[in-house]
Amino acid sequence: MFAILSAFLAPVAAAIGYSAYKAREFERTHPNIGELTDVGGYRMNAVHIERPATADLPPLVFVHGASGNLLDQMEAFLAPLRGRAEMLFVDRPGHGYSERGGPENTLPSGQADAIAQLMEQKGIKEAIIVGHSFGGAVAAAFGVRHPEKTRGLLFLAPATHPWPGGIDWYYHVATAPLIGWLFNHMLVVPLGIRRLERGTRNVFRPNPRPSDYIRRTGPSLVLRPSTFYNNACDFVALLAYVKANSPFYTEITAPTVVITGDSDDIVWEHLHSQGLARDIAGAELVTVKGVGHKPDYLATDLAIAALEKIAGKPRDLPTVAAAIEARLATTNSARELDDADASAPTTAKVC
Repeated sequence: MFAILSAFLAPVAAAIGYSAYKAREFERTHPNIGELTDVGGYRMNAVHIERPATADLPPLVFVHGASGNLLDQMEAFLAPLRGRAEMLFVDRPGHGYSERGGPENTLPSGQADAIAQLMEQKGIKEAIIVGHSFGGAVAAAFGVRHPEKTRGLLFLAPATHPWPGGIDWYYHVATAPLIGWLFNHMLVVPLGIRRLERGTRNVFRPNPRPSDYIRRTGPSLVLRPSTFYNNACDFVALLAYVKANSPFYTEITAPTVVITGDSDDIVWEHLHSQGLARDIAGAELVTVKGVGHKPDYLATDLAIAALEKIAGKPRDLPTVAAAIEARLATTNSARELDDADASAPTTAKVC
């Protein structure tokens, strides 16, 4: 009996040890560049760029999507906006290097409240909240719950409304009692490493992914067992949350722009982006032809023009979008190559 038990436990222990080793390696490769701030019993991590003397925009708060961390939005926006605004790049609770906090932080509403607390700690009275994908649900919750802190809202391929169907099976496994713990500590790391290349390409498809995206944005950090569990809990709770809370989007009064691609296979624009444009009075919807789930990278100049418009500057967003479409039309061969390399979807969808 002891021999049988040992034969069973040895590979389990080896797998758990390997995952722990790789998790530490992920953190060595992508160490925390932010600052941890207590927001009421737990700490939020963020990179705070203080207001420069040359600022011509109000403060900006960037909220990353599922499976991500603050490096994703920093890579897209820090360089082109440096010197123009105070900026706060946030690790959502339980992601990147932020602590999870209480069970309320499983929901976009709790995460919005955490960001509001963080803004207070940083002395930011109001800001334009920028939310990509799952971060869009957080940004919408912020606009509903903290209107006094909301200078404006910019949604990028947001996940904000109910969708037919469910989510990928592994998120349900990851949150299951006992078996979920074993799955997260034994299998997520080796399986995730194998799927990371294709998965990140699928997030960008049909557009080519930047060649240095993995190195610069640290998507491997989500493979750490506790982070993957938090990410899975977010996914599992999202559908019921948006069913209950999307009717409240009509309460949002802040200036709002929604940017989406017409080729997004992860978050369907006709449900989410069009839903926001319908629900928020005065919201402007800009759809970029040929763009998938990453308008933050493929249409960065459009997003910046939207920030300028929210801040009160005259900007013709459809004209900017048309210029991006013309630019992307020259990359067809690169897109075809990317599609061939990432032919099978490996990324969770919130359609």
